[in-house]
Amino acid sequence: MKKALIVWGGWDGHQPKEVAEIFRGVLVAEDFEVEVSDTLEAFSDAEKLKGLDLIVPVWTMARIEQQLVDNVSAAVQSGVGLAGCHGGMCDAFRENVDWQFMTGGQWVAHPGNDGVEYTVNINNSSSPLTDGIDDFTVSSEQYYLHVDPAVEVLATTRFPLSPGPHSLNKAVDMPVAWTKRWGVGRVYYNSLGHQANIIEIPTVKELMRRGFLWCAEGKARALEAGTASAAYSGMADNQL
Repeated sequence: MKKALIVWGGWDGHQPKEVAEIFRGVLVAEDFEVEVSDTLEAFSDAEKLKGLDLIVPVWTMARIEQQLVDNVSAAVQSGVGLAGCHGGMCDAFRENVDWQFMTGGQWVAHPGNDGVEYTVNINNSSSPLTDGIDDFTVSSEQYYLHVDPAVEVLATTRFPLSPGPHSLNKAVDMPVAWTKRWGVGRVYYNSLGHQANIIEIPTVKELMRRGFLWCAEGKARALEAGTASAAYSGMADNQL
């Protein structure tokens, strides 16, 4: 039985407790043993983290001790999967660049705020994470992010739709979902999920389910292949 840890908290506007419960249900249905925690101290036991298959952060706009980030980073580098959504993963710790480097991006704006109707365009790729999924529309926050150019983009959305200081720039396709590697660990992110009702949209929920499973499979694949990762301990000047 695979083991997953969901850690929720931070800004209540993202309904972290409710989103964490949805994710718990998804993982239990896939026969995971799931631990749910509402404290960042869940990241304090480095060896325990390395014994997991998947870590799911659901924590927005907070500060975190560097040692806790180092522990998560080391676990993912060793093969543990990391998967999350919206501000719960890529607006978790704005001051910590190590976290941002690991996750692949950082939220910077949502022009038009909540209620923007936009299209999510699924990329044609070899990734099984988007097989059989078509473009779809959603009414929510449309995330503008600073994104690691190394990620594999699975879905995008077109900017601008709402007016703002960015509007006179050329149109851009902003990543909505992506994967990347951190050491031998797999990382999945989806910018959808402002609140629980967005996660409950069947297509969004299915994308998250596939992301969870893909990330959790990475550890076994790495062990089978006998691959290892050189330890990366972060940057000394990574946060204020």
